[in-house]
Amino acid sequence: MLLIRPITASDRQGLAELAKQTGTGFTSMQDDPKRIDQMIEDGCAAFESDTPLEDGYYLFVAEDLEQQALVGTCAVQAGVGLQDPFYSYHLDTTVHASRELDVYSKVQTLSLSNFHTGCTELCTLFLLPESRKGYNGHLLSKSRFLFMGQNQERFDSTVIAEMRGFSDEEGSSPFWEGLGRHFFNLDFAIADKLSMHDKVFIAELMPKNPIYTNLLPEEAQEVIGHTHPHTLPARKLLESEGFRFNHYVDIFDAGPMLESQVRDIRAVREQRLATVKVAEDITPSEIPYLVSNGKVKHFRALATKAIQFDGNTIIMDTKLADTLQLKEGDSAPFVPLFNALAEQE
Repeated sequence: MLLIRPITASDRQGLAELAKQTGTGFTSMQDDPKRIDQMIEDGCAAFESDTPLEDGYYLFVAEDLEQQALVGTCAVQAGVGLQDPFYSYHLDTTVHASRELDVYSKVQTLSLSNFHTGCTELCTLFLLPESRKGYNGHLLSKSRFLFMGQNQERFDSTVIAEMRGFSDEEGSSPFWEGLGRHFFNLDFAIADKLSMHDKVFIAELMPKNPIYTNLLPEEAQEVIGHTHPHTLPARKLLESEGFRFNHYVDIFDAGPMLESQVRDIRAVREQRLATVKVAEDITPSEIPYLVSNGKVKHFRALATKAIQFDGNTIIMDTKLADTLQLKEGDSAPFVPLFNALAEQE
């Protein structure tokens, strides 16, 4: 069973081990000791704060209770671009026309943008390959929506998620090779890593004028807005919750940005509260549910069928209640794990 909970200082070794396996292009968690320490410090500060932090970094870990080991992470950045600039490319269309010459053409352009400054971002989603089974991926990603739904004052009304763009088996990005390298003269992996520490160089070196994509190599054009194959399941999951491509892409690998309003996210909109009753004789639910304890610093969430509903009461056994740090009479947020209209188990 996987349990989703906030990061703690004692998770440093486990988080460092996960970071070693993320690979090129996973900018929000890299194998860098200083970065790992900063993630833990920021994560703990966000959960421990009694008042919303406008740029709070809520870092969750997935703990395998049987193995007593960390197997994944997910996070919510309350507001992006408030300390360091947040850049993306806006994908637009420019029309060139002349009646006299009987010419009409539409050209796709990329424009450097800070439009999403202050928006909330879903980030740092990673699950070990051997743990990508059953409900685990859905639990890890969607557990954030239970937390956000119960703590909406901590987040912006607009939520974005950057999908990892295409790169080959060697970690090379066709988009970077076709555009970014001409301005930075750095390998994709190096530039990607540098961007986590200092984004000023982006503004200093990237072109300020719109870029006509038809001037880029064909290999670069083909991957604009395309998702890395390993990230396609995550994209499909978010789209089933109401996220849509908003015509913004990452400036390094041209991966797509998805966007939704908090109120429109299915797992936020449909979640409910029920009063906890503890009993050992339970008729399991026919479908899996996301269930949490509704807390902040001691947030706990998991996916299970081992619950029963009786009106506004949610019935669970002692073991499940203890795992969620719930007791009889507490209120527990819950929501069906899957969107019945968009997903199948």
